[in-house]
Amino acid sequence: MPATSDMFPCDFSRESLIAVQKLIAEKAIIKDDFGKLRLIAGVDQAFMDDRIISGIVILDYKSLEVVERVYSTLIVDFPYIPTFLSFREGSAIVNTFKKLKLIPDILMVDGAGINHPRSAGLATHVGVALDVPTIGITKRILCGSGEEPSLVGEANPLIYKGRIVGWLLKSSKRGRAIVIAPGHRVSLDSSLLITKATLRSHKLPEPTRLAHEYANGLKKNLL
Repeated sequence: MPATSDMFPCDFSRESLIAVQKLIAEKAIIKDDFGKLRLIAGVDQAFMDDRIISGIVILDYKSLEVVERVYSTLIVDFPYIPTFLSFREGSAIVNTFKKLKLIPDILMVDGAGINHPRSAGLATHVGVALDVPTIGITKRILCGSGEEPSLVGEANPLIYKGRIVGWLLKSSKRGRAIVIAPGHRVSLDSSLLITKATLRSHKLPEPTRLAHEYANGLKKNLL
């Protein structure tokens, strides 16, 4: 496993952060590098005052039944800055992941993957830091463009600077498409297929949907 301290530096200068993102992008593997899918997890964060609550939910891949939940809380030490979300939320995710008893085969992250101006979104950053396969799921496009799909189940490529960096997937009748992208050790095609396989009757795939509910439920209980 890489030294996570190298991925989340104490120096918050823009030059330092961009240097880390360049390293992340160089280390990211955008091809399938995982075995048989048995366990799939989702992670999401909630904020309360000066704390971040990170919740991970692990599901059985076939049944999508929950098999483990863990969370951690940390003090927030980095502001919200677009394209630098990893330095605000990444450490909390890494800290929570290390508390798991089970190790998921795929981690779905509420954040961008390679669909990022420097190819180093939250899903890619966390994937490289932990060296685990990751997929990024967001509701909005961070960078790039693509044709909005009109039919449920339809997916169109998301293009940025002349290359495919993800997918726009119409996951439900209501609302716009969700954005899917490889993070680390997952290919473009597999990121889409796995996401489709974990959709039920909601806009978001079950791993990230349940992680969102879990993190926000923890927030309400801690208030």
